[in-house]
Amino acid sequence: MPLPGTVRVKLSSEAAGAVSFTPVVVQELPVRELLEQVLGVVGKNEPRVREILLRGTLVSGASRFRWTGWEPDPAGLRQVLDSFPDPDPSRAFEKDRCVRAILRGGRQPIEIPREGLFWELLMEVARDAGMQYGGYSYRHRADRYLRPFSAGETARLCAGSGTVRYSMLREQIRSAGFREAELYVTR
Repeated sequence: MPLPGTVRVKLSSEAAGAVSFTPVVVQELPVRELLEQVLGVVGKNEPRVREILLRGTLVSGASRFRWTGWEPDPAGLRQVLDSFPDPDPSRAFEKDRCVRAILRGGRQPIEIPREGLFWELLMEVARDAGMQYGGYSYRHRADRYLRPFSAGETARLCAGSGTVRYSMLREQIRSAGFREAELYVTR
């Protein structure tokens, strides 16, 4: 069956916690947007994508997507999948195109806002040697880079946390014990 233009999808929450009832939202989702969600979970693995489209269900983050499954036309599916970017390890990190930064390695990830002096310090430290390409994130529509930090770089970032506007974020940076940054760069 050829790929439809839109798919009627039921969206519900899969958030963990106490027993709760969440509303189910029904919407017409462009097939490309549904495929972005699928690619965010399984990547460009065509047999897995086909299996998920046929099954008609996907859990992505805290959301469950359900639709009437169908067997996609292999040539049509391949054509649409080919229109999505492929990972490209030869792409250099471009700090000006970096749209998201997360410090990792401590108790919990720390999302850093793309504003202010601390962002500039993080980009300065990150662009030095040691950047590793981590693949393409279909969920974030960006190339993903990992930048492990030395003890000295971590200390420098912790010392620079005084420039962070929000006190809670400032304290998280100082006490989290992060070891690397995960950076997302748009094309």
